Amino acid sequence: MEFNIVDIEKSDDTQCIIGHAGFIKTTEDLYEAMMNACPTLKFGIGFVEASGPRLVRGEGNDSELEELAKKNAFAIAAGHSFIILFKGAFPINVTNAIKNVPEVSRIVCATANHVQVIVGITNQGKAIMGVVDGGEAQGIERNSDKTERREFLKKIGYKL
Repeated sequence: MEFNIVDIEKSDDTQCIIGHAGFIKTTEDLYEAMMNACPTLKFGIGFVEASGPRLVRGEGNDSELEELAKKNAFAIAAGHSFIILFKGAFPINVTNAIKNVPEVSRIVCATANHVQVIVGITNQGKAIMGVVDGGEAQGIERNSDKTERREFLKKIGYKL
């Protein structure tokens, strides 16, 4: 087995969800989940088929994000994997909707950070082994850091 690292291509203000799902209508179901969770966001979906023509399928309501999602999905190329790129919401606004899509089996990351996907390669194909989400820890939170975090949550409307 070999390993490759795929750097996800996206802007810093673009959110990213990567996961596994498998059924012929996955792209349509993910599209509906995103629209129902937050109808004002802009997004693109790339889904890698694992059998049949084994194409990267795409959906979205923003052509640029859809093309970028398909490009990233093709770079990963692991069967039954998907990537959703979006703007106008946080992952917390859509992850439960994604998890509730019947064919979704797992989400491996939901972030705006820089993401690297660790891909394992065998003679049969490729698989997502894991992700690197952002950077490594630089210390342990102090009281001043806790205060700053809580103030930030208030500022963006998640705490009173």
